[in-house]
Amino acid sequence: MPSADRRLQPRRTPRQVRAELTRDRILTAAAHVFAEHGYAAGTTNRIAERARVSIGSLYQYFPNKDAILAELMVRHIDRGRWTQADQLDLSAGSLQATVRALVRDAIDNHRDDPQLLRIMFEQAPLSQELRDTITRHESERVDQVRDLLARHRDVHVQDLDTAAQLIVFTVETNTHKLMAYPHTTPVETFENELVAMLTRYLRGDQ
Repeated sequence: MPSADRRLQPRRTPRQVRAELTRDRILTAAAHVFAEHGYAAGTTNRIAERARVSIGSLYQYFPNKDAILAELMVRHIDRGRWTQADQLDLSAGSLQATVRALVRDAIDNHRDDPQLLRIMFEQAPLSQELRDTITRHESERVDQVRDLLARHRDVHVQDLDTAAQLIVFTVETNTHKLMAYPHTTPVETFENELVAMLTRYLRGDQ
């Protein structure tokens, strides 16, 4: 493993509940510190103080703040599973509602503090765990969306695999940007326009 990647690996994997709680407290504290002070000023000393642990205890779990930010990013992505997809109505005429559910799920999963969201997507270093998490999340979401498109009567696209990839990339990329920079476009306007655009594409409207 490259030395740069080793710097991003957590030092200790908790085996007991108390250790897991300490690790969670460090991560929660780091999220607040980064959001309040920015990444440059969000030092490990500030994180340890906010978490009410010694700096030595923090370093037992993470070698530096880059590793902490990478882990926050992993957790953010892991929370983004679309758990309600199997409950959608896929009958004829429901395509717009299906697309809206997908877009709204992405929005809801990015309602973190905008400052923290910007820091995560602009500065989080790509650890191997983060790369693997991104790849796994994208594969799962594309498969999930492809399955929905294949079963929906209103969908008329030439290639389901390509359509699913386009839908996932379009929704997630634009949602990331919107929620990290919330003053650019009202969320409701963004949702309505994105839903209308994707619905027309999936219906094959000319």
